[in-house]
Amino acid sequence: MGESLSTTAPSGRREPGRLGTFLASPLSTYYLLLGTTLLLLILGLIMVLSASSIESFRIHGSPYVIAQRQAMFALGGVVVMFVVARLPVQFWRPIAWPSLIIAFGLLVAVLIIGVEVAGQRNWIEIFGPFRLQPSEFAKFGLILWGADILARKERSLDSWSHLLIPVLPVAGAMMALVFMEGDVGNAMMLGAIAAGLLFAVGAPLRLFAGLGVAGGLVLWALTLAAPYRMARFTSWLDPSADRLGSGWQLTQGKYALGTGGLVGVGLGASREKWGSLPEAHTDFIFPVIGEELGLLGTMLVLVLFAILAFAIFRLARTTQDTFVRLASAGVGSWIVVQAVVNIGAVLGLLPITGVPLPLVSYGGSSLVPTLAAIGMLMSFARAEPRARTVLRQRTTSAKLGSA
Repeated sequence: MGESLSTTAPSGRREPGRLGTFLASPLSTYYLLLGTTLLLLILGLIMVLSASSIESFRIHGSPYVIAQRQAMFALGGVVVMFVVARLPVQFWRPIAWPSLIIAFGLLVAVLIIGVEVAGQRNWIEIFGPFRLQPSEFAKFGLILWGADILARKERSLDSWSHLLIPVLPVAGAMMALVFMEGDVGNAMMLGAIAAGLLFAVGAPLRLFAGLGVAGGLVLWALTLAAPYRMARFTSWLDPSADRLGSGWQLTQGKYALGTGGLVGVGLGASREKWGSLPEAHTDFIFPVIGEELGLLGTMLVLVLFAILAFAIFRLARTTQDTFVRLASAGVGSWIVVQAVVNIGAVLGLLPITGVPLPLVSYGGSSLVPTLAAIGMLMSFARAEPRARTVLRQRTTSAKLGSA
């Protein structure tokens, strides 16, 4: 059994085991990104089918309609991910400005022609039941543009004006538009992306302290200005104060997690999804995982996100390309912070903001951009010098083998 971890060479030097050998492989980051993404996606499809079945039957007369739509989004997103993974690194920087302009155009358009869902005007009708949420695509646009701008200004970032302008004003304008839609959660994610880009480029820590204070004051003002946000905040502090009202969702989520125990009540056997738990297949899918698959299921989700985060930030740390480093840090900040905010909210550790669990919750507007962003990271991992060497060797071997 010890041989699977490490072996001792005749010289007495310990040789790396299977895990060490895998991590030392030039393509290990690529495979970690691919493997954890597909596992989270498959788990998400299974849990969306389970969590949405009752709601789907009530609305559509079939327990499979919502799950079928998610499967369609997942299939399209995976195709996009694999296509994007084959693109060269040089593809991304020329589209940074167009991506930002399109993102701003969509954010403005949703304020004009958008439809309101659950008190938030952040959707654009496409056709039939399908809607587009521009704030999800804006995250990708901000990452590409911010990484490109900061990479171009790398030699002059010791100046505060070059460091903060234009990244902070543009990110602030984007956040303001999303705030105007009523979507505080995704506005926070845009702020997390901007902070991740600045951190990766070496911004001083005192900057983040100041931004944190300013952001907290803005969120407090927005909370005071909207009664439903204040209700969410007070229910987070004390869910039992209005258990049948604003504290209902959080309370039922905790019931679901507590009911699951170690191994859960069984796949498909959730009781909370029968109407007790709002948004069971979207924002609050994690409690359904806990109820049906137990502590082991929730720990599996956490481990997969931890491995995904390790792969992303490993890429950001080891690459010699500044744009790749910044874009990887931006995507990592997006996915990791959003996962933490979602899981923290359903556990009662953070206020509920309405952001989905990446790769797991229902929703094509969230899923497809996330898969595209991971595909971009996979293309970065394939483009690393040692990885390119291995890929060339494989191609040469394949040609010689077929000759």
